[in-house]
Amino acid sequence: MAPRVSFYVVQHGDPGQRLAIVARLADKALRQGYRIHIHAGDESQARALDELLWTFRPVSFVPHALAGEPGDQPVAIGWQGAPADERDLLINLQPGVPGFFHQFQRVAEVVTQDPASLEAQRAAWRFYRQQGCELEKHDLRGV
Repeated sequence: MAPRVSFYVVQHGDPGQRLAIVARLADKALRQGYRIHIHAGDESQARALDELLWTFRPVSFVPHALAGEPGDQPVAIGWQGAPADERDLLINLQPGVPGFFHQFQRVAEVVTQDPASLEAQRAAWRFYRQQGCELEKHDLRGV
């Protein structure tokens, strides 16, 4: 069965806003019982997310680990390939659709208003639709 894919459209082009949305999505999904894989664009972005997930809420943090670190955390952050263990939700920050997307029940794509992101996400929408995925779009205003 094809995963359900949600596109979260941020009304900014600021990369910091994109990471803040990812942190909020991961926090919410974790509270709903999901095991999450965040597929970062590169190692630098993965490390920025690692830091953000410790600090984005003043009174709590999202338990997580970078790919390859010991321990079994509910949120894993990788950038090179599929997660080593089973996960429910993929939050994709890479410009293309990861080849392993079908391993997940749900996929979240975070779209910003810069031209490269918009074009990549339009292509991703078409690809997911061709794969028979259920698609939904959420406009995030005032973020």
